[in-house]
Amino acid sequence: MKPGERNDGAPRSEAELDDVLSRPPAGVIRALEECPGDVAILGAGGKMGPTVARMVRRASDDAGPPRKVLAVSRFNSAALAEQLTESGIDVVRADLTDWASLASLPETPNVIFLAGQKFGTRSLPATTWVTNAVVPALVADRFRGSRIVALSTGNVYPLTPVRSGGSHEDDAPGPVGEYAWSCLGRERVLEHASRTRGTPMAIVRLNYAVDLRYGVLVDLALKVASGTPVDLRMGFVNVIWQRDAAANVIQCLSQTAVPPFVVNVAGPEILPVREVAHELGRLLGREPVFTGEESEDALLSNTARAQSLWGSPSVSASRLITWVADWLSHGGITLGKPTHFEQREGSF
Repeated sequence: MKPGERNDGAPRSEAELDDVLSRPPAGVIRALEECPGDVAILGAGGKMGPTVARMVRRASDDAGPPRKVLAVSRFNSAALAEQLTESGIDVVRADLTDWASLASLPETPNVIFLAGQKFGTRSLPATTWVTNAVVPALVADRFRGSRIVALSTGNVYPLTPVRSGGSHEDDAPGPVGEYAWSCLGRERVLEHASRTRGTPMAIVRLNYAVDLRYGVLVDLALKVASGTPVDLRMGFVNVIWQRDAAANVIQCLSQTAVPPFVVNVAGPEILPVREVAHELGRLLGREPVFTGEESEDALLSNTARAQSLWGSPSVSASRLITWVADWLSHGGITLGKPTHFEQREGSF
C-alpha cells in the first residue's frame, strides 16, 4: 500500500462504502472555506452526485459558517432522496431541461453541475445533445452570478498513443462519436457563457471513477468471474477512486476562472487491461478469457495538473483492484451499469 492510502481494509457494506466515499479530505474543507455560501449540486441523482452532495455536507459541517447543500434532480429513486435528506441535504426535485423548473431554484453562490447523458446516444442522439449542450446553456444563464464547476469527460480527446502518457488539457480536442461531440459542445457553450458574462467556471474532464458498485474495474471483474471474454481493443485505461474524483470536483470551486479552468481528473496510472484482468482472476480464483488485441492507442488522460494542485489520489489502482475483488467476493451489489469503456468507435 502506498503512503496515504486507507489501511483499514475494503468497505464491506453499502453504508460503509457511502461513508468512506463521502469522507472529506482537508483540501475539500479548505476549498469550501474559500467559497462561502450555499452549494447546489445539479444532477445529484446520478452515480456520482450522492457522493459529492454528502462530501460537501460533511465538509461544511466540519468547518465554516452554516450553509445549505441542495441536491437537485428529478429523483426517480425515492429511497435515495430520503437518504440524502437524512444526511442533512436539502433535496430539490427539478427538471433541468425545463426553464421554469430551473428558474424556480434558489440563488446559490456555488453550483456543481453533474448532469449529462451518455448511454442511449445511439438510439436517441437528440436527447443527448439537449442534455449535454442545451441544458448547460440554461444552467449558465440561470446561475450567471455563481461559481460553476461542470463535469465533462476525457472523451473530448482523441485516442492517443499509450507511450504519450495521455492527453493534456491544452491538447486539441478530437471527439470520437456523437456522445463525445456533444460533450465538447457542453464545454464550448459554458466557455462562451463564462467569457461573455464573466461567470467563473471550472470544467472537469473525468476518466473513470470507480465506486465498487460500478466502474471499469467492476466491469472487468464481473466478466472475469462469469467467464465472459474481456475485450482488449481498448487495451489501456485510467481509473480513479470515486472519493478522490469527488474531492477534486469540489476543490475546483476555488479554482473557477474566466475563461474556465480546465483539469483532467483520472488515475495517474495507465493500466494494461490484460494485466488487470489477470490480477482480478488471481483474486477471484478464475482464469480470464480474452478477445481481440490491444491497439497502440487508447482514451487516456495526463493528470499532472491535478496532481500539482491536489496531490496523488489517496487510493492506488492496485488497492482498488483488491477492493473490487473483495466487494464481489462478499456479495456486494452492483448497479448493472457497465461503462462500455472498450468502445473505440464512440457509440453508446
